Amino acid sequence: MTEKKLVCVSCPMGCELTVVLEGKKIVSVSGNRCPRGEEYARSEAVEPRRVLMTLVRVEGGRDRVVSVKTDRPIPLRLFPKAMARVRELSVRAPVTIGTVIEENFLSTGANLVTTRPAR
Repeated sequence: MTEKKLVCVSCPMGCELTVVLEGKKIVSVSGNRCPRGEEYARSEAVEPRRVLMTLVRVEGGRDRVVSVKTDRPIPLRLFPKAMARVRELSVRAPVTIGTVIEENFLSTGANLVTTRPAR
């Protein structure tokens, strides 16, 4: 069995969590002062996920880049592959906030969307 120490970011309390794992199976979670802490520990210990935020090139417009993000968290282990894919992408101006640049980004179920307009 292995122990993983985490600090919960689900609320401002910042509980120090301890997750006991047997392989990839969670045996126990302790240190949480609310149910959100246990939920956070269970997802973070097995497969951490984050929202990817970066820039995509803009063609044919005044702006050179536009900020984008995934519309839901994706596995952290995919970030290097995700950034390689983003470097291949470009969007034609103009774009509005919420324009989907790529649906089902890297087969994660998340869409890559713009977070601001680009002209």
